[in-house]
Amino acid sequence: MVVEDNEDLRVAVTTELAAHGFLVDEAEDLATADAVLTGADHDCVVFDRMLPDGDAATYVYQRRQRGWAVPVLFLTARDTVADRVAGFEHGGDDYLVKPFAVAEMTARVSALCRRSADRRPPVLHHADLELDSARRQVRRAGVLLTLSDKEFAVLEYLMARPEQAVTRTELIEHCWDTSADPMSNVVDVVVRRLRAKLREPELIHTVRGVGYRLDGGRSGS
Repeated sequence: MVVEDNEDLRVAVTTELAAHGFLVDEAEDLATADAVLTGADHDCVVFDRMLPDGDAATYVYQRRQRGWAVPVLFLTARDTVADRVAGFEHGGDDYLVKPFAVAEMTARVSALCRRSADRRPPVLHHADLELDSARRQVRRAGVLLTLSDKEFAVLEYLMARPEQAVTRTELIEHCWDTSADPMSNVVDVVVRRLRAKLREPELIHTVRGVGYRLDGGRSGS
């Protein structure tokens, strides 16, 4: 996620990250960022320090006090040693001074995302299904499956929450960027393709009026 009130810079950063395969949410102030961060999981957040409604360092510090562990990169024009130290003391994981090279920012975000991924189990299992996040491989009963990026992202999200009902909105927020229309049927299309590739017995079940659930039973659709 990128939180930056300068629209030109925000567009440049999000465009560069998207070009490197990241799904990017964006916000121009802390209030909007807080709403998005509360409703979806992220691997990294890039914060401009000084935003229209406050200092992002204070916001991050408050969330850290509540156990929030998502890696944070601060972007800022405040370049003194004291400023950088304050950023780290308030919960930042990295600090990049403006103006900066967008390629360097992307490399730093990639490193922080790897750190975030290291906290998750490298391989998820459910029934005879195996998903390797690091290698981006999925096997069913030992057979390697070919999944699109969206199919992989949806399956990974469901496998991290076995036997839990997951809403379509959650899947949109986690697996698509902010341009996705929450009222469209994109989730249903991807799940339909996933079911075909996973074959029988069915593992992804429809929870009527809610979304989907991953479990090992045959009923529930």
